[in-house]
Amino acid sequence: MKTMILKNQALIETSPLEYNELPEPIAEEKQILIRVRACGVCHTDLHEVEGDLPLIKKPVIIGHQVVGVVDRVGKDVTKFKRGERVGIPWVHRTCGICHFCRSSSENLCESARFTGYSVDGGYAEFMVSEEGFTYQIPENFSDEEATPLLCAGIIGYRSIRLSDLQKGERLGLFGFGASAHIALQIARHHGCEVFVFTRSEEHQKLAAELGAAWAGRADEHPPAKLDRAITFAPAGQVVLAALGHLRKGGTLAINAIYLDRVPEMDYEKHLYYEKTIRSVASSTRQDAVEFLELAGEIPIKTEVKVFPLKEANRALQLLKESRITGAATLKIS
Repeated sequence: MKTMILKNQALIETSPLEYNELPEPIAEEKQILIRVRACGVCHTDLHEVEGDLPLIKKPVIIGHQVVGVVDRVGKDVTKFKRGERVGIPWVHRTCGICHFCRSSSENLCESARFTGYSVDGGYAEFMVSEEGFTYQIPENFSDEEATPLLCAGIIGYRSIRLSDLQKGERLGLFGFGASAHIALQIARHHGCEVFVFTRSEEHQKLAAELGAAWAGRADEHPPAKLDRAITFAPAGQVVLAALGHLRKGGTLAINAIYLDRVPEMDYEKHLYYEKTIRSVASSTRQDAVEFLELAGEIPIKTEVKVFPLKEANRALQLLKESRITGAATLKIS
């Protein structure tokens, strides 16, 4: 099978992902062999490639927003059959028996394994998924359009929940990539006003087209204070900007698997008056099921730029330079 594989971490400008031909993986008892059609390109992929996240599998096939069809199933698989279209997100498997798994917080499982990180992912023609962590995709999305739903969408949905956003409130989104452009549509569906903070004029334009009431830079003063906010950029300075725009009693959800140093804050300006900060750590199966159903109902519109598998390095380079409007995806087969 054709793959783009990461053997050694390096700056994406050096094109560290290598094109390789490898044997097809084998699905075990409760596993599914997926023929990959498309795989989304995520900032987490970039953090893996450049070393912001340590490699725990080496070499590794990255990619965790996977859409494909069931090619073969293990002998104990009952939920899916050959030929069905499915999606595979970041969480590959959890232990199912720890305190977190038994208390509806499986996203915090100490033994969790992750697609494209702990196990090989979707920058390849085939991959293996676990039956319990594989999902049906709404029919009203093409393969490429569906890929951002599987990480950007699910984690954006969870971020909205953890921000405590209520119907009719004002939400601020800091950074406007794949996840934020979906979160905006979820918030608008719930009758909320959305302000978008981004440096890119192209991203500001897309935000307005998707229903944002205001779009500007994080250092600008929006028309009003925010009830809730979500940061998507991996920059600590953005956390302070978001806290500065929050009203008293507001909540900030930080959606970042990696974040550089948060600068020293002014307690009264940034945190006092009962403001709340929450980090967003992965997602649960329930998040995935609820969001994918909601995405089909709204329906979510995903803005996708498509690249062939061999151009994975280029797609990640453009992502790093904030030159992707919406989301990027690789067309595999």
